[in-house]
Amino acid sequence: MKGHILIFTANILFGVSMPVFKFLLTSGFPPEAITYMRAVFACAMFWIVSFFIVPEKKVPLKELGLLAICGLCGVGFNQWLFVTGLKSSSPIDASIIATAVPIFVLLLAAVILKEPVVAKKLLGVFMGVAGGLLLVYSSFHTAGGSSSLKGDVLMLLNQLMYSVYLVLSKPLSLRYSSVTVMKWMFLFSALVLTPFCLRYLQYVPVFCKETFNDVELYALLYLLLGATFLSFMLIPMALKYIRPTTAGMYNYVQPVVASVIAILIGQDTFSLQKLASAGLVFVGVYLVTKSKKRENIEGINIKKV
Repeated sequence: MKGHILIFTANILFGVSMPVFKFLLTSGFPPEAITYMRAVFACAMFWIVSFFIVPEKKVPLKELGLLAICGLCGVGFNQWLFVTGLKSSSPIDASIIATAVPIFVLLLAAVILKEPVVAKKLLGVFMGVAGGLLLVYSSFHTAGGSSSLKGDVLMLLNQLMYSVYLVLSKPLSLRYSSVTVMKWMFLFSALVLTPFCLRYLQYVPVFCKETFNDVELYALLYLLLGATFLSFMLIPMALKYIRPTTAGMYNYVQPVVASVIAILIGQDTFSLQKLASAGLVFVGVYLVTKSKKRENIEGINIKKV
């Protein structure tokens, strides 16, 4: 139960960040600057926190390389592909492509972690896909946005890289604390993003006295603290208790949360179609959660793998 609460909370924070992210983009924030600020801020926070926790064993060079790959897949290139792809992809296409995460995770976990692909898990994944697609088409997004093959391909790569991160980081999350995992991931991400994104900081409105806005500052702080530092700390904590496939299924919580917020602030309206889509999503999560683990199928008593 603990792992489900942690990953559920992380995805709620991600879901709330969607309207916040859109607000900042429409306020003149360069997406590259937002991506870079998130990486640098989280890097600094995780390293500061690491000095106040019980020291862990030294991370070997081999696993630092794996952490670098996880950092680029889960944070650096992942976020960069997202903002770049979103420029030329419609919101509807981006949301549809996001429903591919559990499928990617299911396949990668089967190949890399040897997770069993059972009928109940497959049914749960595709119920989540159906719920996600239904929610997208009943959302407040209009069909008038522009889209391109390039943008859709970049968004697809973004989701694939996030799936790779979920699978590869599972063993690391069992050996190290979430702070240790994240301080290295964000350090590698910040270093790689610096030559490409640093120059965009000069165009951030809150850094200019003439365009300073309290609301924009609060939105940015939420994005840095809630949707980056806290949410990314919760993911490896959750992976200590649940499988990557289950974690990927919770990705469907994000559009549900975003839709609820849109309804509450008057940007969307409630409908039975939205209720049905949310039901499909959560039933899908339940089925994947209740599917048999590898040790149950093989009759081996392995604790929380």
